[in-house]
Amino acid sequence: MKKISAIILAIILTMSLVSCVVPSDGEVNETSDVSTGNNSAEEQQDEQAEIPGKEEATIDEMVLVDEAGVKITAKSLEFDGMFGPGINLLIENNSGKDLTFQCRNASVNGYMVDTIMSVDVVNGKKANDSLTFMESDFEACGIKAIADMEIAFHIFDMAEWETYLDTDAIRIETSIADTFEYTYDDSGDIVFEGNGVKIVIKGLAQDESIFGPSIVTYIENTGDKDITVQTRDVSINGFMVTAIFSCDIVAGKRAVDTITFMESELEENAITAIEDVELSFHVFDSDKWETIVDTEPINIAF
Repeated sequence: MKKISAIILAIILTMSLVSCVVPSDGEVNETSDVSTGNNSAEEQQDEQAEIPGKEEATIDEMVLVDEAGVKITAKSLEFDGMFGPGINLLIENNSGKDLTFQCRNASVNGYMVDTIMSVDVVNGKKANDSLTFMESDFEACGIKAIADMEIAFHIFDMAEWETYLDTDAIRIETSIADTFEYTYDDSGDIVFEGNGVKIVIKGLAQDESIFGPSIVTYIENTGDKDITVQTRDVSINGFMVTAIFSCDIVAGKRAVDTITFMESELEENAITAIEDVELSFHVFDSDKWETIVDTEPINIAF
């Protein structure tokens, strides 16, 4: 994540420009045919469910990081944040450097989710702050309660922007973890499965984002590498178009994301309805940038 000022970030989030989001009141049309010949997508709900029962989950105070002169303690869960639930943190910096603390590779209940966190703490000081999860992602993934969270911290020098510490993944289980039943909605048309990657097309989002219409996807990473999935050579109704899509999925996790098209390009090509989309997926190792697989062209009919 790039370091973004709080004002710009708030504006962007308010305008719903966050990736991996399905509009909370948007409709999703199932695909009618996919060239791979897999089963058609099941009917998608017209409206995303609310998230009851979040407040039932709690966490015990626990130290998440205590090394290299920095200490991060999780104090409690909160559920009344503007953008979604979060973890209240106490950050202590005795590293000898002024540092910025951010979050990486966050997941909740096995789903990748976006977070808001960027905290500056000068040497010798402390800060009470929070790591916020996007409730829009909870809605897109169907997360109704928090059983577990997995996060990593990226800590860097405030002045030089040099990495000071990247932590390993940290797992936090809540009070409902032992009794929680994990379920994942992978319904839709499987357009690729191999190399530890499963990609499902779930349908076309009818309510447009600020950019344009989107295709909802479910991606599962069963491999042992953290991956990034992007699109290549995208066309709609035979016209080449730009697609906004880049999804990071750590090993063993899954994501619900959207392939978004520019409304301005649809207008330029006189596309009033999306009937046929052709694209391929480029999957690569997020750490080493090495290609894992480039899929054959995939045709999706709506």
